[in-house]
Amino acid sequence: MSKTWRPATQLVHGGTLRSQYGEMSEAIYLTQGFVYDTSEAAEARFKGETEGFIYARYGSPTNDMFEKRMCALEGAEDARATASGMAAVTAAILCQLKAGDHIVAARALFGSCRWVVETLAPKYGIECTLVDGRHLENWEKAITKKTKVFFLESPTNPTLEIVDIAGVAKLANQIGAKVVVDNVFATPLFQKPLELGAHIVVYSATKHIDGQGRCLGGVVLSDKEWINENLHDYFRHTGPAMSPFNAWTLLKGIETLPLRVAQQTKNASKIADFLAEQKQVARVIYPGRKDHPQADIIAKQMSGGSTLVCFELKGGKEAAFALQNALGVVTISNNLGDTRSLITHPATTTHKNLSEEARAELGISAGTVRLSAGIEDTDDLIEDFAQALSKVKS
Repeated sequence: MSKTWRPATQLVHGGTLRSQYGEMSEAIYLTQGFVYDTSEAAEARFKGETEGFIYARYGSPTNDMFEKRMCALEGAEDARATASGMAAVTAAILCQLKAGDHIVAARALFGSCRWVVETLAPKYGIECTLVDGRHLENWEKAITKKTKVFFLESPTNPTLEIVDIAGVAKLANQIGAKVVVDNVFATPLFQKPLELGAHIVVYSATKHIDGQGRCLGGVVLSDKEWINENLHDYFRHTGPAMSPFNAWTLLKGIETLPLRVAQQTKNASKIADFLAEQKQVARVIYPGRKDHPQADIIAKQMSGGSTLVCFELKGGKEAAFALQNALGVVTISNNLGDTRSLITHPATTTHKNLSEEARAELGISAGTVRLSAGIEDTDDLIEDFAQALSKVKS
């Protein structure tokens, strides 16, 4: 694999490992175990003296190709593929912490991510402080002598807030803490957290990387030292391994990632501009618009907008449901990053378990709607929103 390849080429060829049969498409190695020529060979492999696979829970050729391809795209030294995005998030956080340690996390998180740091971690004696991640002074004020991890999404789910990743990384480096970034909404094409100073990046590969609603997956990326010292044993012994079949599916999906994200972003941008002019819409939040509250940070750390649009309808839940129910092209679903345009009402789906006060803090109202733009024709999508909005009371 050439280090000079550009992203689109890496996503087609990176990490390819062919068997003796010279297959064109990557092979699926559906096996639990591997065999050894001799007892001595088995002993050497278990000792780490020779390279090779031991057990599919630890890794397989198909998973290895996916991990290497993600490393090439992300600019990471090493990675571990997991069964889901939440498996990646949980592993990345818990593998490096012990009772008495402290996490500082942005309060604007996907519901399950927030549950991990706010509910699960404290059960094991790990303290957590949630902050308004938009302002660096909040991160600094939350630091204690026991702070070991900073965790954030940027852009956030669902209101597309932005966190200054480089600023948070600078604070973390001053105290020897690690920054974990969930980069799902930006995709590795539009934002490179490791280049901005983050130490660990996680993805739900279920989203843009698959992009076609077929399978679950996740991945944790970092440098080799962190992977070996923190994640390696945790991963082997707790078993969040990705299925080789899913790894193969994701390898096929990732080949078209730049093409899909380009069209999705184009559609999201056009729809955001259209919605901003509609009388039924109270506000639109989109990282590609100049009126985004943190446009200055976006210009520094993102090379593109987003495939996601967040907007608020004036008529609250009734208006949001009326809009969603009237759409014909756009599908109601809590997933995102798909080739199909998907829409959801966060207050009753992805963030329903938060209290009303917590949702208000995050800017999630009864009228808040999240759109994940697909690859359909732009005009069809805008016409679909126009006819649906005509059925919503202003």
